Amino acid sequence: MTDTQQSEQQSEHSTKGSYVTGGKEFTRDTQYIETRITRDGTDGYPVEAGRYRLIAARACPWANRTIIVRRLLGLEDAISLGTPGPTHDSRSWTFDLDPDGRDPVLGIERLQDAFFARDPDYSRGITVPAVVDTTTGAVVTNNFPQITLDFSSEWKDFHREGAPELYPEALREEIDAVNKRVFTEVNNGVYRCGFAGSQEAYEAAYDRLFTALDWLEERLTNQRFLVGDTITEADVRLFTTLVRFDPVYHGHFKCNRNKLTEMPALWGYARDLFQTPGFGDTIDFEQIKQHYYIVHEDINPTGIVPKGPDLAGWTTAHGREALGGRPFGDGTPPAAE
Repeated sequence: MTDTQQSEQQSEHSTKGSYVTGGKEFTRDTQYIETRITRDGTDGYPVEAGRYRLIAARACPWANRTIIVRRLLGLEDAISLGTPGPTHDSRSWTFDLDPDGRDPVLGIERLQDAFFARDPDYSRGITVPAVVDTTTGAVVTNNFPQITLDFSSEWKDFHREGAPELYPEALREEIDAVNKRVFTEVNNGVYRCGFAGSQEAYEAAYDRLFTALDWLEERLTNQRFLVGDTITEADVRLFTTLVRFDPVYHGHFKCNRNKLTEMPALWGYARDLFQTPGFGDTIDFEQIKQHYYIVHEDINPTGIVPKGPDLAGWTTAHGREALGGRPFGDGTPPAAE
């Protein structure tokens, strides 16, 4: 393919217009494939080691959650992992990091192939994370909030020895309440700022975001983790937004009242988790920056990826141990990769 042909193809499948609608606030499409993989196989997909493949780009915060939970619970041998590259066009994520640009297990170049194997007329977003049935090559689900909860509950028989309780029965009501606010105001709140189609929509989203971050700053000033005294699903969900805040959301999404590094409790909390096995070792800052700054043509038409910020602070002492708590409770950290 010549440079001209490649340029024309890229233009044909540009993401421009995919994210920002002029004059309107950003509304996330949450119509996902809700099929579940369960012990009893109610939806036709029983839990079975080696059958399913998790497709999760390290650049994406929603997918990053599943990579973290899979690692914390020790599901690596039960559920294989495919990692698309950090960028995509309007069609789909691609496996450009793999030899010959194909997923080595599924044999496909684009994630959309697995969605079309499930439904040839599939018309919604081709999103990660997605769990694919390797026996058919078809997507089972891309319902990211449920995927991690099912990893904790339905896949218990395959958890490693010492796996933490990320969704303990006694704390589920509080975890669910915290998760709801964190999703609407923070996880999705940064996107409502970045993809706002009007000044009014942006300012409203900005105010909601920082109101929630102030609430979290206060909550985490005197307690080490979001719910209880161990890591839970709630911490995983917040972490993937915090770790992207200064490299991406502060500038790219105009979430610039202050940086994460300027919020003492949140910055200490984020570093605490980053330095915990299973969290920071799943993070690739270069892929994160490439994804947002290259893919979002609506708000960064030049595609220039910033060199900064300085990331050295992530490995500095956080002092959060003084608040007590045990990251893994009665369990143990995952083995070093």
